[in-house]
Amino acid sequence: MELSNPGKHYQVSGNIVHCCQYHVVFCSKWRRKVLTAPIAEHLRTLIDEKQGEFGYRLLGVDISVDHVHLLLEIPPEKSVCAVVGKIKAHTSHVLRGDHQELRTRIPTLWTRVSMITSVGNVGLGDLEAFLEEQRKR
Repeated sequence: MELSNPGKHYQVSGNIVHCCQYHVVFCSKWRRKVLTAPIAEHLRTLIDEKQGEFGYRLLGVDISVDHVHLLLEIPPEKSVCAVVGKIKAHTSHVLRGDHQELRTRIPTLWTRVSMITSVGNVGLGDLEAFLEEQRKR
């Protein structure tokens, strides 16, 4: 079966042909500006290293000082929420262990909330509203 769509790479898993891509956004607790350059680089490495183990493919990452954007491809047999939860738990544990300033400035690295949307279905206004709401948490 040949499916053609620029920017989409279809995978075959058993009897399923899929291309499940998600835009994921999550914020530091209270939107604190703690993701400085060295921490952001460490975070990027941690996310990249866990692709095989957690069952996702990292298509893109953008780290701001107070939030993270990920573009992930996750097969349909995996729970998107579970994969994102594993990424957040692992990165929080390692970063807080390696960077003392993260333990002293905030009680936990990430807010409990994540925004997850399938690629192509979110507008800039939705993202801005989500990020603004996280300022209050």
